[in-house]
Amino acid sequence: MKKLTILVVDDDAALRELITLRLEANGFRVVAVDSGEAALAQLALARPDAVLTDLQMAGMDGMALFRAIQARDPALPVVVLTAHGTIPDAVAATQQGLFGYLTKPYDAPTLIELLKRATRLGVSAAEVADDWRAEIITASPAMEALLAEARLAAQSEASLLIQGESGTGKELLARAIHRASPRRAKPFVAINCGAIPAELLESELFGHLKGAFTGAARDNPGLFMSAQGGTVFLDEIGDMPLPLQVKLLRVLQEGEVRPVGATETRPVDVRILSATHRNLEDAIGSGEFREDLYYRLNVVNLMLPPLRERREDIPLLAQHFLAELTEKYDRRVRGFAPDALDMLAAADWPGNIRQLRNVLEQCVALCTTPTIPGSLVARALREKPAEIQPLAEARAAFERDYLISLLKLTRGQVSEVARLAGRNRTEVYRLLQRHGLTPALFKDRDDAP
Repeated sequence: MKKLTILVVDDDAALRELITLRLEANGFRVVAVDSGEAALAQLALARPDAVLTDLQMAGMDGMALFRAIQARDPALPVVVLTAHGTIPDAVAATQQGLFGYLTKPYDAPTLIELLKRATRLGVSAAEVADDWRAEIITASPAMEALLAEARLAAQSEASLLIQGESGTGKELLARAIHRASPRRAKPFVAINCGAIPAELLESELFGHLKGAFTGAARDNPGLFMSAQGGTVFLDEIGDMPLPLQVKLLRVLQEGEVRPVGATETRPVDVRILSATHRNLEDAIGSGEFREDLYYRLNVVNLMLPPLRERREDIPLLAQHFLAELTEKYDRRVRGFAPDALDMLAAADWPGNIRQLRNVLEQCVALCTTPTIPGSLVARALREKPAEIQPLAEARAAFERDYLISLLKLTRGQVSEVARLAGRNRTEVYRLLQRHGLTPALFKDRDDAP
């Protein structure tokens, strides 16, 4: 099990060193910085498990740092060390989400216990296996913050709405939440509400009795009953027809389902996770989604960032998919050429992680060399490979094209070329000679204006 990381923020070097020694002696990994500004820079690089900050510091003080952290990552616990005169500020901050505070001089065992509680946040190692998020590959602080919120939310029974663009990994996150929840030993059942015809979706979700409709040759318990005690994941919930939204709302309110063709309801115990790439508030405004259902589903909201906002993950994901796909295609491709990695890192990725995998699958399938070249990545992205010319070559190419355009415009009249270019005739003749251009060739051309 990896060591828990504490970000220590204090402008007193001696106190910072003392706290670091005590925390490391108690099994923590410590990253120590001397200012609130430096702490925010460190948080942009990696997410710790908790932050311990002095309250009174030059520049950004502890309260300002706490507010900045809360705005970016509300699930990150912050503990403040405060002098007696500033206790009221710390008490007020605890009402705004501060995890806790200690007065100076602090008691070392009390500090260690407070940080242990902060990093645990009520979730013991026995309750959540370390591999709950093993399928999610990331080095992004934004994703780490999101996963911390997801782990907290997993412990509750609250309905959870995952939002994000197509291909960002919403079902992957839902499965991770299920694995981190008390329901992890029970089934996880996923259904895409936009992939099943509206007339069949109700019987898929809630089941049907034999003979309930044409083709119902036997009883079907439905996905909700199949997930009894576990988790139901409703992907693309924004595509669910309005009549079915009413029945889903009843399931959430009453904990009962009524199979198609049945006259009685059946109790069901499931937790509902849902996801969508649509803006449901806009759908409510246009009458396509029920407002009461939205608030039932959106008790906890998680927003997955698009791949273009977590570019530090692109090399990690690329190597992961490369290992997976080389095994699939039995290819001996070991890595990427530098220009290939540059293109992957710079691409816009409108299709997000799903598009990245598809691009790499095409590259692996067509690659005949030990490393994937940029030309294959460009082909898969349908882009031209970026070619950076040396400055001298770029300048020469521009001069030549510029002179050609002026010769065409003036029908080879060098004096007119010189006038338009703002240069004397001698200089223009020298440039024409350098680029091998003969003015007579441009006289009496049909394409001249």
